[in-house]
Amino acid sequence: MIDGALRGTRLGAHSYENDSYVEYAPRQVVIYGCPIGHEINVPMSVEAEEIPYTWECRCGREAKRRDVAEPDAKVGKVARTHWDMLLERRTLADLEELLSERLELLHAQRGGSARRKSA
Repeated sequence: MIDGALRGTRLGAHSYENDSYVEYAPRQVVIYGCPIGHEINVPMSVEAEEIPYTWECRCGREAKRRDVAEPDAKVGKVARTHWDMLLERRTLADLEELLSERLELLHAQRGGSARRKSA
């Protein structure tokens, strides 16, 4: 038999390539510290544009980077509520008028417009 013959192998079973000519991308190690003392070393690419300030620790707590200062909190847009969007379309006087009309209609349907409480 010839030396190096592959006997008893099948496709996809094993890779016979090796890492001898592989050049890895340059990396940096970012160190995160947990509040209870755990240290997490995370390898990241040198070309990474945004490295997160926080990382989840194995204990479930939030670990923070040790090599940089804490970034300023981002001011986000406040979510608009249904009431905010309603006030963009109508004034309070319009809403009061609609409310009184709907209440009168509701009391008329129940047959008790005389039962209305006076304010």
